[in-house]
Amino acid sequence: MREWESFFPEAERKMYEKAGYKGKEKFGINPALIIIDVITGFTGTKPMDVMDAIDEFPTSCGRVAWDALPKIQQLLHACRDAEVPVIYSTSDPDFKAAFGNATKRGIDATDFEKLAVQFPDMIKPNDGEFIVRKARASAFFGTHLITYLVRKNIDCLLIAGTSTCGCVRGTVLDGYSFGYPVFVVEECVFDRSRTSHLVNLFEMNAKYASVIQLTETLDYVNQLKRIEGRKAIPR
Repeated sequence: MREWESFFPEAERKMYEKAGYKGKEKFGINPALIIIDVITGFTGTKPMDVMDAIDEFPTSCGRVAWDALPKIQQLLHACRDAEVPVIYSTSDPDFKAAFGNATKRGIDATDFEKLAVQFPDMIKPNDGEFIVRKARASAFFGTHLITYLVRKNIDCLLIAGTSTCGCVRGTVLDGYSFGYPVFVVEECVFDRSRTSHLVNLFEMNAKYASVIQLTETLDYVNQLKRIEGRKAIPR
């Protein structure tokens, strides 16, 4: 049993199961990888305990971000090798200046630092990879993401990034609402709060997505290269 499952009392797990909140969706043959908000404002410039990291950027998730980064990199390289489209999201500083943050957190001077919206070197976008600049939690809200997915004939979504309880969950809910099977890669999402991370993995898996492990995801992505008749989708 995984940590986000065992975190819930047995009685509550049985309640969810009896009510039908279980099961796993089927993979498609044309997935897209969405890397949500893995930018310096959420990772910080180096691994630090979260209370120290918040001194650098109030939104930083601390050391858990740096635990996830090599795993996100591994997934990213596998997707590129299989010609799976990769999509990144980041914040929109112009909207933030006019209307405030995506959450109720107050505006901070670091929100407008160029460094805060840079992608860490180990997972930064390649030329031609789609970058969504968003104003609110979901990567779908007020962006061209759904148009991109339709044009690419995408049939399921792989989700990585941060934060599990916020922008990841918001994107998962909207992706599901648009009719996509959604797969959250457990080791590739992170949150500043361990409690929120575990609760939201459980809830997303019960209602809106399938939470899968990195090994299973890599196996799936690698198998895509061997599907006869699968046409690589240009970026």
